[in-house]
Amino acid sequence: MDPMLVKGIQLLLSLSILVVLHELGHFIPAKLFKTKVEKFYLFFDVNFSLFKKKIGETEYGIGWLPLGGYVKIAGMIDESMDTEQMKKPPQPWEFRSKPAWQRLIIMLGGVTVNIIVGFLIYMMLLFVWGKDILPTQDAPDGMVASPIAEAIGFQDGDQILKVDGKVLDDVSQINRYLFLRSPKTVEVRHANGRIEQLQIPDDFGTTLFENGDLFPLTFARKVVIDSLYPNAPVALAGMQVGDVLLRYDGQNIYGLADLNSQILRKKDSIVFDLQRQGETLQKVVYPTASSTLGFLGIEKQNVSPTHITLNLSESIEQGFAFGYWTLFDYVAQFKYIFTKKGATQVGGFGAIGNLFPDTWDWEGFWYSTALISIMLAFMNVLPIPALDGGHVMFLLYEMVSGRKPNDKFMEYAQLFGFLLLISLVLFANGNDLYRWLFAV
Repeated sequence: MDPMLVKGIQLLLSLSILVVLHELGHFIPAKLFKTKVEKFYLFFDVNFSLFKKKIGETEYGIGWLPLGGYVKIAGMIDESMDTEQMKKPPQPWEFRSKPAWQRLIIMLGGVTVNIIVGFLIYMMLLFVWGKDILPTQDAPDGMVASPIAEAIGFQDGDQILKVDGKVLDDVSQINRYLFLRSPKTVEVRHANGRIEQLQIPDDFGTTLFENGDLFPLTFARKVVIDSLYPNAPVALAGMQVGDVLLRYDGQNIYGLADLNSQILRKKDSIVFDLQRQGETLQKVVYPTASSTLGFLGIEKQNVSPTHITLNLSESIEQGFAFGYWTLFDYVAQFKYIFTKKGATQVGGFGAIGNLFPDTWDWEGFWYSTALISIMLAFMNVLPIPALDGGHVMFLLYEMVSGRKPNDKFMEYAQLFGFLLLISLVLFANGNDLYRWLFAV
């Protein structure tokens, strides 16, 4: 099956599950507080619906426009913009007749369910599939530092020992810490064995983002000779396909970038330490001014993640921590949206679809679904009219001031929020289209 189709099916299934659960978060407390729910819809039924059935006082259905879903609660100005009911005298079963605290619980129900669902999925994933960890000792060659990372003290070959005094069970997450979690210190062991505690500037994440350097530390890679040119300097020195280059002139090799031919050809000779079938050898290469070293290389990471299984209590504890940090990181990166560079990174359905694997994989599907659930929770709680957070904002105002905003104001606020959301959706999906057309 075409990878794009697989992603599309997974996205549709994931959103359907999350939208129904989100709307149940509104529906259940509304029913508990004896509030009439007129409609419960997956997707929007603009002008017509694909399916509908009335059970009791509520019409359940599936709309044709897959941009979310909704419950229509009697006596409430919502995305349906049905204001006729508001002209009639309030009825005891209507939303507007309920105490403010009950209305607040109804409005927060969807966000609450999305948070709970995300956390529960992470717990389930860890219990069923376990997780991979990568402690420092399982990445013995350390990391390669970008120029921005070098500027604050990182060096090629560094091993990450602690972040803010804590040992990481997965050092592959170090960039996430630097970019989103604003650590104060990182303790490293340099390639020469010296241990140093580096001070991380408060604005380091912003610096990385503005320079497009989202991976300031990457795992060091050994260079493996993949093919040799006949009579080239390395061939004449006795090197063979499969040799692993460890050092040149006593300097560790962390990747192909360390073997820039423009630098190496200026030297009279280069002493290479290499590994061949478990044996360490030394070869002397004599570059010429008219040629490169004469080989093609591939890079190989010397990292060995460890897979561990978790019991139920460990899965609950670590799943909760995973959900918390997922939410924390998502909120932390949100600040970058309000920059010129960040605005161009905003994505729509295409970007969300790319979160899913291109072949059907239940573990990948549920990880992406949990992330989207937490994203939906945060986005819905934003204080924008037409979102749950907008309603919550007005309810909090009412509870503090003792006065309800008048219906006409709520109508205009709802219309403004709806137009704003449509504009954001068009902008985000326009970014997706632009990136697809120009392969950005």
